[in-house]
Amino acid sequence: MDFQLSDDQRALRSGMRDLLGAVFHRDRMRAAVERGGALDRALWRELGAAGFFALRLPEEDGGVGLGLPEAVLLFEEAGRALLPGPLVATHLAAGRVKGAAEGAAVVTAADGDRPVAHLAEADTVLAGGGPLDGEALRAFVATARPVRSMDPLTPLHLPPPEPVAGGPGRVAGPAVSAPERAPAYAGRLRYEAALLSAAEQLGSAARTTEMAVQHARERQQFGAPIGSFQAVKHLCADMLARTEPARAAVYAAAVTGDPLEIAAAELLADEAAVRNARDCLQIHGGMGFTWEADVHLHLKRAWLRAATGLTAAEAEEELAAGLGSAPPRSGSSAAYGPGRSQAGGGA
Repeated sequence: MDFQLSDDQRALRSGMRDLLGAVFHRDRMRAAVERGGALDRALWRELGAAGFFALRLPEEDGGVGLGLPEAVLLFEEAGRALLPGPLVATHLAAGRVKGAAEGAAVVTAADGDRPVAHLAEADTVLAGGGPLDGEALRAFVATARPVRSMDPLTPLHLPPPEPVAGGPGRVAGPAVSAPERAPAYAGRLRYEAALLSAAEQLGSAARTTEMAVQHARERQQFGAPIGSFQAVKHLCADMLARTEPARAAVYAAAVTGDPLEIAAAELLADEAAVRNARDCLQIHGGMGFTWEADVHLHLKRAWLRAATGLTAAEAEEELAAGLGSAPPRSGSSAAYGPGRSQAGGGA
């Protein structure tokens, strides 16, 4: 089998990189930082017009008709550019929530008791008990508490202490026993969300590697580029050695859609994004710690992504269960059986 990207896939990736370079260049990224990560609705609509959210919808439903491997390529580019917003939730809501596919609606996800990203700007919240919109969403937002986010491009709210009724045909009211505290995604969607997040981490890991190598070439110390020093060479080599296995794992998981491979890809991508950002900061030296440098933004976003969705501990449990070293847990990948019919992904 040939796992090299096709010409069409390369063109898709290149086109998204060009688009983000035009609509979310560094000046716009820094402007977003200065306004506290507030979402740019015009940018969201541009992404929708480019097919970012409708990529996997069938053409007869107004989508592009591509698969999970192509979505991974777009999310990798989003990670490189530090593109803000609930990209994964809106992408997964396309075809399920009105306006999501076109970028007319901003959709975020309430994953149990974890903080919710961009809640104040969301038109719909995907929750365990069903989508929240209208009055139910307003009640949810009113009782949520803003918390300080480590990532200046991702405002966070803690969900209300008691669940709020929502979903089609339901109204906001007192706490109910419906599973609002359940994960926002279940089954196939849970793993697709994890894989798209891993693709963003991969993009960030690749970008920080490039930033580190560029700085090592340009920065002079003792009359020579710091990249000529063995310690710096080793750091850059380690960054590449983390990025490329993560890339292989993410791309392979996108092809197979296997939950265990997605869990492994998530682990590798999270490690690559966080450790590469830290090594990039180390190579930049004192200027890497400054607000003016972009290195810290990659590190903070990588930390935040690693703490949300399928965490490292959860991914390790999935892998352990799948390897037979632990009994299958209800809802885990091992519970799917040999065929893993719940796995997502396109060919």
